[in-house]
Amino acid sequence: MPIESVLLNVADVERSVEFYTRFLRATPVGEVSEDKAVLDLVTATLEVNRIRHPVPTTWVGDDLQRGFRHIGFKVARLAPTVVELKDAGVPFHLDPLDAEGGVRITFFFDPDGTLLELVEGDLQYHSIVSETGVADERALGLPSRPRFDHVAVTVVDFDATAKFYAPLGFEHIGTITQPKDPRGFRIDYLRGGDTVLEVFAWQSETVPRAPQLDSAGFRAIRLPVRLAGLVRGAIPLGSTEGGPAVLSDPDGLAFSIGTHG
Repeated sequence: MPIESVLLNVADVERSVEFYTRFLRATPVGEVSEDKAVLDLVTATLEVNRIRHPVPTTWVGDDLQRGFRHIGFKVARLAPTVVELKDAGVPFHLDPLDAEGGVRITFFFDPDGTLLELVEGDLQYHSIVSETGVADERALGLPSRPRFDHVAVTVVDFDATAKFYAPLGFEHIGTITQPKDPRGFRIDYLRGGDTVLEVFAWQSETVPRAPQLDSAGFRAIRLPVRLAGLVRGAIPLGSTEGGPAVLSDPDGLAFSIGTHG
């Protein structure tokens, strides 16, 4: 089953809609109000909700911190979007570079500090676990506009993470190793529908982080409601504004199962 939506808390809905429609070619779904908007990003939606009194975020841009890391988008060509972003003064976390797995990537921040990644090219996995899953991924082809691809998460134990998400329809399709990083890590890919959880597992010690539902930036992913009876080992976090309950996986990635309001 896919990630149906990514939920963000934002200070200004109009500002966020302008950012995502301008730079990531998202298209609004339904009415855009001062409190919320839903944006289509081909394989999933982005739900932006206004947060009036956010608490300071505890998220830091260090992949050793467990839980949510970034949101990734596939693009046909990286360079044109990078030029647009640079010309507009958007802050970058990592300038474009050629990465392990034969892809070109870059990282930058949205107006509320959520870390975003652009990926050009098909990953050439160092180890393929599911030939069918990789073939299905590549069959999506080059996107005509930026396409939601993945949410990245840092975990303590990849095998435990794969076991947690398997009943929810996420299949391990491949692995990329990172031999040049002295901290020692690998990235595994759990594919659900046309979306992916990109899972960072480290040899170095990782740092826990409690999920935050009341800070600006990433709040949760939303999974299909029909998966509700398949969740095992999740941690209840409550709900926001009368919406569906929000849970956490063992490493602190928040998710909900249900429809948006």
